[in-house]
Amino acid sequence: MQSYSIGRAARLLGVSADTARRWADAGRLPTHRDDSGRRLVDGRDLAAFAVEVARGGVGEEGVSYTSARNAFPGIVTAVKLGDVAAQVEIQAGPHRLVSLLTREAVEELGLEVGMQATARVKSTSVHIDRI
Repeated sequence: MQSYSIGRAARLLGVSADTARRWADAGRLPTHRDDSGRRLVDGRDLAAFAVEVARGGVGEEGVSYTSARNAFPGIVTAVKLGDVAAQVEIQAGPHRLVSLLTREAVEELGLEVGMQATARVKSTSVHIDRI
């Protein structure tokens, strides 16, 4: 069975090595030590943990782990479903945000008009117009 270092496991889970270490210290991510004392994660344990993370079963209650810092909490005002794609509109205060995503994502999130949701924006290019 292949084992992974904490750093490699963290990269595969999409989190920082510090987060993976905290999960291991809390007993959430099973680890063992090799002959040199390095902490390792068995491949099967890592695979099971990755599935749990993807289902949202890991992390502190109510805490969102993301690198996108521009968060717009609001209410879903429209959901338009196509065969493959979907369009979701969120009204966040005076801001109307429109997201194009897969129909599958909308269904997995259970998005529907009237529910609370947060639009997160991360962009490598931001344009500013002078008024």
